[in-house]
Amino acid sequence: MSWDLSNDRPIYLQLMEKIQQDIVSGVYQPGDRLPSVRELALDAAVNPNTMQKALSELERTGLVYSQRTSGRFITEDEKMLKELKSQLAQEHIRDFFEKMRQLGFPQEETLALIQEAIKEEQ
Repeated sequence: MSWDLSNDRPIYLQLMEKIQQDIVSGVYQPGDRLPSVRELALDAAVNPNTMQKALSELERTGLVYSQRTSGRFITEDEKMLKELKSQLAQEHIRDFFEKMRQLGFPQEETLALIQEAIKEEQ
């Protein structure tokens, strides 16, 4: 698992985003047990306290829950997972359109380029 962290934003937020992405993309399935804080911190090459903060925030949102002696698990709330996936997709789309505007592409031309790329993919 590649964590690819940068110094321009708080590390715990980047960790949260990476775990969210792994959940919506199917790396972790609903109900799956997450690796321990230490395992995740070692994998991401971060301080365990930073990983603990990220996981606590994910717990606060309800995406992850703790079972006292068993560890942390991914929510089984399909509606929440679907909403998160949609929210993340919308953020990526907004970022993409903003970058295209910065390159000087009007929205219509951007859409034409997207349609062309879809045709090439098929």
